[in-house]
Amino acid sequence: MIHTLSALGGMHVAPHHLAAQAGRDVLRDGGNAVEAMVAAASTIAVVYPHMNAIGGDGFWLIREPGKAPVAISACGPAAALASRAFYAGETAIPSRGPKAALTVAGTIGGWDKALQVASHWGKALPLSRLLADAIRHATDGIAVTASQTALTTAKLDGLKDAPGFADTFLVNGAPPEVGHILRQPALAATLQGLAERGLDDFYRGQIAEAMGAELERLGSPVRTSDLNAYEARIVDALSVRLNDATVYNMPPPTQGLAHLMIIGIFEQLGIKTGEGFDYVHGLVESTKRAFRVRDRVVTDPGRLPADPMGFLSESALKERAATIDMQVALPWPDPAAPGDTIWMGCIDKDGRAVSFIQSVYWEFGSGVVLKDTGVTWQNRGISFSLDPGALNTLEPGRQPFHTLNPSMALFDDGRVMPYGTMGGEGQPQTQAMVFTRYARFGHSLQHAVSAPRWLLGRTWGDETTTLKLESRFDPALVESLKAAGHDVELLDEAFSDTMGHAGALVRHPDGRIEGAADPRSDGLVAAV
Repeated sequence: MIHTLSALGGMHVAPHHLAAQAGRDVLRDGGNAVEAMVAAASTIAVVYPHMNAIGGDGFWLIREPGKAPVAISACGPAAALASRAFYAGETAIPSRGPKAALTVAGTIGGWDKALQVASHWGKALPLSRLLADAIRHATDGIAVTASQTALTTAKLDGLKDAPGFADTFLVNGAPPEVGHILRQPALAATLQGLAERGLDDFYRGQIAEAMGAELERLGSPVRTSDLNAYEARIVDALSVRLNDATVYNMPPPTQGLAHLMIIGIFEQLGIKTGEGFDYVHGLVESTKRAFRVRDRVVTDPGRLPADPMGFLSESALKERAATIDMQVALPWPDPAAPGDTIWMGCIDKDGRAVSFIQSVYWEFGSGVVLKDTGVTWQNRGISFSLDPGALNTLEPGRQPFHTLNPSMALFDDGRVMPYGTMGGEGQPQTQAMVFTRYARFGHSLQHAVSAPRWLLGRTWGDETTTLKLESRFDPALVESLKAAGHDVELLDEAFSDTMGHAGALVRHPDGRIEGAADPRSDGLVAAV
């Protein structure tokens, strides 16, 4: 059994050990939680390139003691040329290649905005210190992980012909073996340029000029002018009030609403014990109700058909909970949303907490790697529809639907809990499992992350929308779920990557910090 780890001087959790250590080392050097997260975010963009990159998007929840969390949306909009007319003749936006690279990459702008939020916390560490580990790993090389090798192999057909991909991530045209030393010199030079000239150079400097010119040459609709116009934004977080805590998440265009609805509806069911049929069935049925709202409400924040907070009131949650039959499953599937991502959390010695998520959407995003800068570009814009009547129809300047949703719970007794996961459709579901196991049924934080998980829908490229369960579930429970009408698929693995890579931290009122990393990942908890 893996025990929950504790410390007093600060803690960082990430799905790759080098990122967790980069964040921890900044804390040890006197940096705050935001500075540590920038160090970890830059590092993980280098060492976990199949899951995220600086050519993707990001979202932040930042909380100072005694204050409500500050939410930062670092979501890049569709380019000015990214209209339905641009894709004339296509039945859908291509999922890989230059035409899949149709939105601005927002995550660097999010780092910049977060550092601005933290600028009054004391003397800042220089940007060169925050990016040092990322630059070193890109220059000296990283050992390719098993998950990078497996996903490169599984997705090779769609990726191998994307500009720059083979030269960067393949070895003689084939996926790298586990342990292969991957060096990324162009990316190292870009990170060094950011360290020297500032993060804004990504949007309004030399790096922006180089990226915009190459994207245009390759046939992407993104131009330097789109980068010039971008800035991350501070937005109002969504929240749901539970019996003993308020839980925060991101507003649209993310599916943060879905996670808050799941735990809010589940709370209304009054389930008293965890891990049995009522627990699993109750959370799965709560998920279905939340996803149906998400799919008709979540879109560009300027075009919302309804106020998301209206679905998080106690009366609205009770109304949806009342539609759940605790013996019979609601027929499924509904459409599913794939995606690959990283989540990381940090709490510093002064109790400042960060919940952060960064993504390129599908593994390796569009597959396009800009040779002049080494930047892998996201394909988040493929979540747009070319149907003019669709909720998320493509229009220039519009923000795409995002699976990303970092969470943070503030308990009435003073505990603070940043938590989250990667995994597309699985994100709000896994977060609900982690939260309820810890906060409702008394599991240790590490057990809440390690315990057997399920996934309703598909992620990581799965085509089925079954209720997938890891093999560690009690066979009697599996049979009960089938008897209730759930379309159950039992996975072979006891700890499956299909379930995503979760993590969580909790700071107690006495200053003690607890942390849990996912045994399904390459990550760890690193503390001062």
